[in-house]
Order: sequence, then structure tokens, then C-alpha cells
Amino acid sequence: MKANVTYWLDETAARFPDKTAYADENKAVTFRELRERARNIACELTARGLFKKPVAIFLEKGVDVLVSFMGAAYSCNFYSPIDVDMPGSRVNKILEVLEPSVVITTKDLREVFSAYEYRGEFLLLEDVLSAGGGQTAEAGKDGLRGHGDDETAREAALEAARRRGVDTDLLYVLFTSGSTGVPKGVTINHRAVIDYIDWVTETFEISEKDSFGNQAPFYFDNSILDIYSTLKTGATTYIIPKNLFAQPVPLLEYLKEKKINTIFWVPSALIVVAKLKAFRNVDLSDTLRRVLFCGEVMPNKQLNVWRKFLPNVQYANLYGPTEITDACTYYIVDREFSDEEPLPIGFPMPNTDILVLNEKDEPVTGEESGELCVRGTSLSMGYYKNPEKTREAFVQNPLNQAVPELIYRTGDIVKYNERGEILYLSRKDFQIKHMGHRIELGEIETAVSSLEEVSLCCCLYDEKRQKIVLFIEEELEKAYINEKISRLVPEYMLPNKLIRVEKMPINANGKIDRVKLKEYI
Repeated sequence: MKANVTYWLDETAARFPDKTAYADENKAVTFRELRERARNIACELTARGLFKKPVAIFLEKGVDVLVSFMGAAYSCNFYSPIDVDMPGSRVNKILEVLEPSVVITTKDLREVFSAYEYRGEFLLLEDVLSAGGGQTAEAGKDGLRGHGDDETAREAALEAARRRGVDTDLLYVLFTSGSTGVPKGVTINHRAVIDYIDWVTETFEISEKDSFGNQAPFYFDNSILDIYSTLKTGATTYIIPKNLFAQPVPLLEYLKEKKINTIFWVPSALIVVAKLKAFRNVDLSDTLRRVLFCGEVMPNKQLNVWRKFLPNVQYANLYGPTEITDACTYYIVDREFSDEEPLPIGFPMPNTDILVLNEKDEPVTGEESGELCVRGTSLSMGYYKNPEKTREAFVQNPLNQAVPELIYRTGDIVKYNERGEILYLSRKDFQIKHMGHRIELGEIETAVSSLEEVSLCCCLYDEKRQKIVLFIEEELEKAYINEKISRLVPEYMLPNKLIRVEKMPINANGKIDRVKLKEYI
């Protein structure tokens, strides 16, 4: 039994010491180097007396971020990444909630961080790691700083700290947007990540022969699959340069050059590739083996383009909010779908139970829709220092009155199809009452997305004027769109207003920015 994810790194570094673990544009790190550098950081944190404390990571996206994550984990502290491009007001709100005991950064970035409302301690990578990156000048055979008795004492202190930890200790806190404008810190423990990665690596048969192409920012929970599948199995993760996601052909050329066979991206990134028909320029049939996606709805129209050009690839739709350790249901695409059909989010992952509850908190029957709720090991521990929001979302299971048992209310509306698969319909927030009808805006988006001319679309509701507003990028008339989708949705669900945007706004996680679109209404 493992109580800490770093035991995976110990084992993998022993098996594949000289194999590349993570690589970015500028550097790569082997598993041995990753372990040595992480333990150097961990020793420093332990020497400062930190245990089960929040450690903020303020670094450019790259290998050093992942080294710092592991350093926090080795010392039984928990990490929280802060993006260097994040607006200052948001950083200050995160710092106010998190109150980090230390910030891991570089000398240059420390100057940037001085503009924020933080007066605590820093750990500078240059002071902990040598210029070569693996060991300090006095590093011993295990890469730990110091020598002789000092080194032995530091290692003993580090191992003592790790032995004190249990699997329900926090591993990380990721901040999501809060409805009040205050970011919510989602807390995830070691056990939840271990459970999730065990499932991922077994289901998709991940091994040391595999390589991931990372798209997700490290403050976004989709990155957990890449990071920790690599740590457990000895695979390699390439951190894809962000600018390539706006250049589909160079992006696919990068996958081919690095021999990346597994990607786990948000659908928006896959849609751009399909939209520009990049497969005609780059043949990945001998490269890609798995295409996984999560984070928003994947339209079958664009997925069918991927399936046409890469028919032998395994495709899987994963679903789950940040509060569920990345995902809780999955669907391995095993049949053909028409462009206008919704793609199922499938079935619960093992050791995860899905409850679909109606407004009376009863299990739905037939094709009745309801809110998807989750119970199991994957659940977050709650929102960091936010008991009120935690109590709202993590509630007693209404189907179990015998013992305390929390479920998480996702706020997502779903139903079962005739095959027993779960279909995502919409956010509870996107469920509207219009002309006396209860409408899921997601159903309208699915219908519009099926049109050949449309690449990205989004539906919002103008409460003041009681109008369904459709956003697209293409030069199309509302009458044309409504005529085309009238065979897919009833008349009362047809958009009342059409707004064309030059380019669909995308937020930092790669999803359509609905908050930005509301400004157009």
C-alpha cells in the first residue's frame, strides 16, 4: 500500500534511472535526476520545519514545476501552482486563501512576485539545485545536499517526514473560479490520485514504452493524468509549447517528431486540428495510439474527422470536475456516431459510484434527467479554508441515512440512454426556463455543432430579454441555422439571437470563455 505518490518515483527511478521523465522546450530530466532534485527541495522544506503545509509554486510552465511538485510531495507538504501570467488581482486572492508557508520560484521571478501581497518565505531553485540542475557541489550519491553525517541526517529527517504521512494527506490544491469572484481551492489527497492513476494506467495499458504530449496547464486538473501516469509507469511526458496549439500542422509535426503516442487534451484543442484539416499534411497513423479528452463537450462532428484520418487510434471521453480528481466516468468510443449525436460520458470508473438524482433527491428512472452526484475515493477533501462552500457542494448522501457518507453535487445535468450510458446534457447553471419550457442549453449547442459550417459555438440565455443567444465564428444567418437544426430540436429551443464573434474567446484552461461572451449580450 502506498501512502505517498513519491514511492512511485522511487521505484521508477530504480527501474529506469536514465530514461527521460519530463521534457520541455529547453530541458529534460531523467527519473534519477527528477528524484535527486525533488529530494533536494524536500530536504530544504523539511529543514525549515514544514510538514503538511501549503507550498506555492511560481514558475514558468516546464520541467522545474514538476520537480517542485515532487519536492513538496516528498516532504509531505502540498503544492499549489500559481501561473506566472495570472492577473495580479487573482494571485492576491489565491494568496489570501492559501497563505503559503513558502513560495518556490527563481531569483528573476521573485522580483515579479514582490508586486503581490506576500511577505513570507521563498525557496529559490538556484540556491537548492546546482547550475547543472541535478546535484549541488557537495551532493552525495543520492543527490542530497551536504556530505557525511549532514547528508545522512537530512535524508533521515526526510524519510521520517514521509513515514509520518498518510494517504489522506493533501497532495495539491488547485484553484478554480468561484461564483463570488473569490477562487475556490480544490483539495486533493494522495489516495485519490493513486486510485485514479491506477485506473488510468490499467485501463489504457500505459507502460514505459509510452509518451504523453501535455497540453493542460499545471494548474488545471487534466495535467494530473500526464504527470502521474509518467511517474508510475516510466513513460515520458513532453510539455508541448503553448504556441503550437494555434498552429495545427506544426503541432502534429511535433507529435510525430517526439513519437508521442498518447494525448489527453481539452476538446477545443482537438477541434482546431479537425477544423483546419491538418491531418492532410501530417500522417500520424504510425504514431498516435490513444486520444483522450476531457473538460468540455466533444462534438461528434470533429471527433469523426479524427476517426476518419486515424481509424486505428483508441478514443476515450473522460468526464469529471476538478473536485473529483480529474474524472469519474469514461466512455471508450466503440461504435459509429452521426455528427448530430451526443457522445456519451459513459460509465462510472471502478471504485466510483455515480448517483443521478432528480429534484426530490431520488434516483432518476427511465430517460428522466437529473444532477450527477459522485461518491468514492476520488472526492476532494473540500474547498481550502472555505467550509461554507464545502458544505454546499459536499453533502450527506440522501440515499444513506445509516452512516455519514459524503457525495459531491457536480451541478451537471445528465440522463441515461437506452444502452445504460450516461449522457451529459448541460450545466445546472445552463438549464433555463424559456417560454414555459425547461431547456438545456447544451442540447442546442450539440445541434448547432453538428452543422458542417460551424466549428465552435456557445449558447447563453439573456434573462432580461428572455432570449436564447447563439455565438458562432462563421458568417451564417440565424434563419439558415434554425432551419437546419429544426429537425434536431423543438421550435421553442431555436436561438432567438445570433452573435458572430471574430474568434471564440478561450480561457486559460482551453475552454470557451462564457464569462467573456456574456459581455456581448
